[in-house]
Amino acid sequence: MIDLRHLRTLHALRETDSLHEAAERLHLTQSALSHQFRDMEERIGMPLFVRKSRPVRFTSAGLKLLQLADQVLPQIRSTERDLGKLAGGSAGRLHIAIECHSCYQWLMPCVDEFRSAWPEVELDLASGFSFAPLPALERGDLDLVVTSDPVTLPGISYVPLFAYEALLAIDNHHALRDKPYLEPSDIAHQTLITYPIERTRLDIFTRFLDPADVEPAQVRTSELTVMMMQLVASGRGVCSLPNWAVHEYSSRGYVTAKRLGEHGLQARLYAALRSDMLEVPYVSDFLLTAKDISFTTLAGVSVASGPVR
Repeated sequence: MIDLRHLRTLHALRETDSLHEAAERLHLTQSALSHQFRDMEERIGMPLFVRKSRPVRFTSAGLKLLQLADQVLPQIRSTERDLGKLAGGSAGRLHIAIECHSCYQWLMPCVDEFRSAWPEVELDLASGFSFAPLPALERGDLDLVVTSDPVTLPGISYVPLFAYEALLAIDNHHALRDKPYLEPSDIAHQTLITYPIERTRLDIFTRFLDPADVEPAQVRTSELTVMMMQLVASGRGVCSLPNWAVHEYSSRGYVTAKRLGEHGLQARLYAALRSDMLEVPYVSDFLLTAKDISFTTLAGVSVASGPVR
């Protein structure tokens, strides 16, 4: 019923206080402008202003539409500017969710560097443990998800960031400390400490214990990596974490790191994003920055070869 061009026309009439000047501002003939007003008044069934009044006097209907114009037109102009910047690749939005508690160690330096390089990009971070981030990515609520569990979804691509090995952290006096590597049966009598997420999202279960039909004696959860390490160091359980996260504590002698399986439990970390965002300049730069910083700050990570999925 109400077109955007009608709001702009009415707004121009109020700003210029003249049909002739309003027509010039809108690059219309005065006849075409008058036709627009007649069309609008026929649609709503009421006059919008008093003809031949000077200054122009608007009716109640006209004033109501002007209130709407005052709300809508600035938002339209702002969005048009943002789209222009987005098309040029200099501005936009990058809302990120993280499905990896220990990823904050390298992601925060990456975010700091990115903010300096792309100040006009709206950047936000959220934990992906309190909601389902991949469906939110599909809906457009998020722009990027850091995950180790790629799920095939239409319109979603997965860019490999790096490869790593999951290790088991045990206390320094643990009975398993002298074994060259651990087998699933070694964990059958252990208290396994994990993050508070579904076991289907934990490699220690899906790729190590479940295939061998082994259950730990007990499962305990903690939201904080440092708390998990304190529990391990005090002999209250064992936990599986990426090698870079365990290294921070094992290198200081707080815990002992053990390989899971003879060849290790290898994994990859991905950046999930909508496929149409792959070529956006600031997104490409964020991915390159994330890779560079991960290789310079994380112990034990390696290049994740392979194409974008």
